[in-house]
Amino acid sequence: MSIYDGLNKEQKEAVFCTEGPLLMLAAAGSGKTRSLTHRIAYLIEEMGVNPWNILAITFTNKAAQEMRERVDDLVGYGSQDIWISTFHATCSRILRRNIDLIGYDRNFTIYDTSDQKTLMKDVLKEMNINNKQFPERAVLSEISSAKNECKSPAAYREDAYDFRTMKIADIYDRYQQRLRDNNALDFDDLLVKTVELFESHPEVLEYYQNRFVYIMVDEYQDTNTAQFLFVSMLARKYRNLCVVGDDDQSIYRFRGANIFNILNFEKEYPDARVIRLEQNYRSTKNILQAANKVIANNKGRKEKRLWTENDQGEMVHFKEYDTEYDEAEGVVSQINFLSMRGERFDNMAILYRTNAQSRIFEERLKQRNIPYAIVKGISFYDRKEIKDLMAYLKVVDSGVDDISVKRIINVPKRGIGQTTVSRIQDYAMEREISFLDAVMQAEDIPDISRSVTKLKKFAAMIRDFRDYLDQNSISALLNYIIDQTGYSEELIREGTDEAKSRLDDIDELLNDIINYEEEAENPTLRSFLEEKDMYTLNAGIDNLEDDGNKVLLMTLHNAKGLEFGNVFIGGLEEGLFPSFGATLSGDESEVEEERRLCYVGITRAQKRLFLSAAKRRMVRGQNQYNRHSRFIDEIPGQFLKQEMTASERRFGSRRSGASSSLDYGAGEGRSSSYSFGAGGRKPYNLEDYKKKKAGEGRLEYKVGDRVRHIKFGEGQVLEIVRGGRDYEVSVEFDKVGKKKMFASFAKLKKV
Repeated sequence: MSIYDGLNKEQKEAVFCTEGPLLMLAAAGSGKTRSLTHRIAYLIEEMGVNPWNILAITFTNKAAQEMRERVDDLVGYGSQDIWISTFHATCSRILRRNIDLIGYDRNFTIYDTSDQKTLMKDVLKEMNINNKQFPERAVLSEISSAKNECKSPAAYREDAYDFRTMKIADIYDRYQQRLRDNNALDFDDLLVKTVELFESHPEVLEYYQNRFVYIMVDEYQDTNTAQFLFVSMLARKYRNLCVVGDDDQSIYRFRGANIFNILNFEKEYPDARVIRLEQNYRSTKNILQAANKVIANNKGRKEKRLWTENDQGEMVHFKEYDTEYDEAEGVVSQINFLSMRGERFDNMAILYRTNAQSRIFEERLKQRNIPYAIVKGISFYDRKEIKDLMAYLKVVDSGVDDISVKRIINVPKRGIGQTTVSRIQDYAMEREISFLDAVMQAEDIPDISRSVTKLKKFAAMIRDFRDYLDQNSISALLNYIIDQTGYSEELIREGTDEAKSRLDDIDELLNDIINYEEEAENPTLRSFLEEKDMYTLNAGIDNLEDDGNKVLLMTLHNAKGLEFGNVFIGGLEEGLFPSFGATLSGDESEVEEERRLCYVGITRAQKRLFLSAAKRRMVRGQNQYNRHSRFIDEIPGQFLKQEMTASERRFGSRRSGASSSLDYGAGEGRSSSYSFGAGGRKPYNLEDYKKKKAGEGRLEYKVGDRVRHIKFGEGQVLEIVRGGRDYEVSVEFDKVGKKKMFASFAKLKKV
C-alpha cells in the first residue's frame, strides 16, 4: 500500500505536480500540510531528488517543527538535509555565510524588539528629536513597514510628503548607520539584507538557486514584498516553485502582508498550474455553508468553494443579547452546559475581535470556576496598561503599597530615574516609613537634589487625585488620572496597532468601573480594588492546577491555524466586527479583510459554532447601540438558528427564512431554554418567559433565610420587594455588609 493512497484526487495532483510553478489554493481544513509533506516525500522517493536540493519555508517555528516531524516520519534517513525553516531563519543561515560581501561581519548580532527600542532611543537623543513627537515604537513601526516593502532610507525619503515623513527618513537613515556600526541587524533586515546580497552579488544568488532546485512556501497569502522578492529571486532559474495558501485567509495586512502576491501569482508565472484543495476534513456541512456564503461577498478573491463529506451537523447558532454582560453570561452558561454533557473544556474556544473583549468573558468564567487560558495574550488585569492605572488607583486609595508607588512614579516618564528611586527606598527603610511618605519628604533626602522638583510635583499630583475623588466618582477619577498624566495621549502619539489595543484596554477598564458603580449599593474605590484583588488572587490559585483542560480565549487573528469542536465568536456588531475604522474608511478592501477574519473564525469550528452580539455595549464609558454585524446577514436562514425577541415572535421573523432558535444558556434569571435535539430542554413558552421576567417561580428563599452570592459570600435576606419586572432583594452579607440587588442578576442560592 502506498503512502499516497490516503490522499484525495486534488491532493494527489498537487503532490505529483513537481515541475514548474504551482499554486496550491488550500482552503481551510483541506489538509495542506499533509499535501506539502507528501510532496516532499514524493520528490525524494519517486523522483530521486537529493534532499539537499529542497527548501520548504514556513512562517512560524511551530509550523516548521511540525513539518519537519512529518517529513522525518515519511522520508526517514536523509530528511535532515532538507531546509525546513521560517523566512527569517533561512535568511539568517544565508547571511551567516555571505554577509561579509555587503560590509558586515559574519558574527553579526540580531536585535530583538527591546534592543531596537533601546537603539532608537539613542538615535533620537543623538539627533535631538523629541520622543514625544516621534515615539520610539511609532518610528520603528514606520521603518518596519518601509523594510517590508524593501524601501531603503533613500527610497523612503523620495516618497516622503510632509515634515513628519521627512524627519522619519532622517531617523531611518541614522538608525541604519547605528545598526551597521554595531554589526547588528533587526528582524526585518534579515530579509532586506538577503535580497540586497542577491542583487549585488549574482554569484551568491546563483549558488543558492542551484542549491534549492525545488522550493515550497507555506501561507503564501501572508508574504510581504521583501519575502516575495526573496522567493522570486531564488526560484528564477529552475522555476520549480510551489506556493501554498488561501487568499480567503489573508488577515495580516496590518503586518505588511500583501494579498496580491497570491492573487497575482498567475500573472507573475503565466504557465503556473493552479490546484484547488476544497475538500474540508474539519467542519460540518452547515458550518462550511455559512463560511462559503460569508466569504462569497468579497470581490477580491479567487473563486473556490469548501465542501465536506462530514455530517450536516447542527445549524450555526446566533443570539443577540441586550448587553455585553448578558452575552458573556450566555456564552459561559453554554460552555458549562456542554461540559456537563461530556465536552472537555479544551475543546471549546471563545474568539473575539479585540483583546479588550476578553475581560468580561474572563470574569464570567471565573465566577463559574471554569478553567481558562488566554492564547498568545495576557489576562486582562495582568496587562501593562491596566496594571499601571490600577496602581494609580491603589496609590490614591492608600499609598502604603510601595510596589504600586514605584510602578507609577515614572509612568508616564517624568524624569525620575532608578538611582533616585533607590535613594528614596533607602531613606524610607531607615525611618521605617512608606515609600510614598518618603517621596513627600523629598527635600530631606540626600543626593537627589536634581529630582526634588519632579518628586514634589508627583506628590502634589497624588494629593490632587485624592481631593478629586472626595467630590467625584471612581470612573471620573480614572478619566482625570488619564488626562492629568497624559497616559492615553502618549499611546495616541505612538500610533501603533499595539498602542491602539492598549487604548481599547483602558476603555474597557473604564467600562468595568462604571459597571461596578451601577451594581454596587455603595461603590467605593476601596471595595472596587478589593474585588479586583480577589479576582487576581483566584486566578493565581487556579493556575497552580494546570491540567491543560481549559477553555481557550483568543483574538480571531490568533485563532488562525487552530481548530476546536465548539467555537464561540462574540461581539458580532457593526462598529466592532467589522470595525468602525473599516466601515468608515471608504476602502472596501478593509471591510473585505474583516470579512476574511470572520471566515477564519467560522472555519475554526468542527461541530458547533455559536455567534453572538450585544444590542448595547459600553464603549469608553458610554452605552453604544449597534445593529448586529453584516456578516450575520450574509448567512442564509437555512444554516442559521436565530433567537428572536418577544415582539419578533408576535409579528414575525426579522429575517425571511431564519429559523427561530432559543437562548444558548443565558443563565438563571434570563430566557434560557435552548434545544439541542433529542433530550434537550422543553420548547420555548412565552408565558414562562413573562413569569421569569417578573420573578415568579424563581425565588427559592424568603425573608430571614440564609443565602449565598457567588461574589459576596453568605448572608441573611432582610427584605424582598416586588418590582415591575423583578424582585428587589436586600441582603446583609457576613463579610461585605448590606447589599440591594435584583433577584434575576443576584442568582442567590438558599443555604
